[in-house]
Amino acid sequence: MKATFALTILALTLAGEARADPAVPFVSHRAAYTISLARGDGPQAPVAASGLIAYEFRGSACDGYASDFRQITELQRNEGDPMDSDTRAITFEDGQAKKMRFKIDSMIADAAQPTIDGSATRSDSGDISVSLKQPKEETLDLGKDILFPTQHLAHVVEAAKKGVRTLEARVYDGSDTGEKIFHTLTVIGDEAKEPSADQLQAAMLKSVRRWPVTISYFDEAKKDSSPDYVLSFDLYENGVLGSLSLDYGQFVLAAKLSKFELLPEEPCTQ
Repeated sequence: MKATFALTILALTLAGEARADPAVPFVSHRAAYTISLARGDGPQAPVAASGLIAYEFRGSACDGYASDFRQITELQRNEGDPMDSDTRAITFEDGQAKKMRFKIDSMIADAAQPTIDGSATRSDSGDISVSLKQPKEETLDLGKDILFPTQHLAHVVEAAKKGVRTLEARVYDGSDTGEKIFHTLTVIGDEAKEPSADQLQAAMLKSVRRWPVTISYFDEAKKDSSPDYVLSFDLYENGVLGSLSLDYGQFVLAAKLSKFELLPEEPCTQ
């Protein structure tokens, strides 16, 4: 799974907005998801998978949101040793969606990958500038109409509440080499009415509105290509993500919500 967790510019009424706060504030919380293989297609696909996603999200709409994400995955292949990966991403977005800081560390098959460390700033005119420390020092000008991940998620919630079914957005999260922009397509289903397994697991989610959401992430630099991955989940109005499906094309991982707790809220200081 990419470091992107979450993950819109509303095509019409919300286009160009930069606010990050939804009408219902996102809650500070800690969640764990247990990984398994949902499907494998073709000789190169894994035959089994295991692992864990641990996610912590804290903050407020005025002071900003900090997230700490870690995913450990083991893919068992038909032949050879298992393929292990370990990714940790730490991010912060200010409440006005003007600034984002990020640091991403990962290992694949016991080999450390280059650290991605940097920050992104949105000017008053909407242009995004990225300052990278690692993997190499450089400054990138990405242009306008780009959302940060928490800002994107807030807009998806607002779209769901308005009955919008499909959204397109350009999203920047600092992943890959720190240079990639994702073109995303979000499909939102009808508001769910029946209790979910996640709500039975976490009683504090029982009365929270939720919608089934599927987000496809395309590398903007590759025209007319298939998505890098497709993320499906129940999206709760307070920003919580239910159990996940991560489709990488040749295989699909399931990440079942196994633990959930609300954290003390951080009151706005402004």
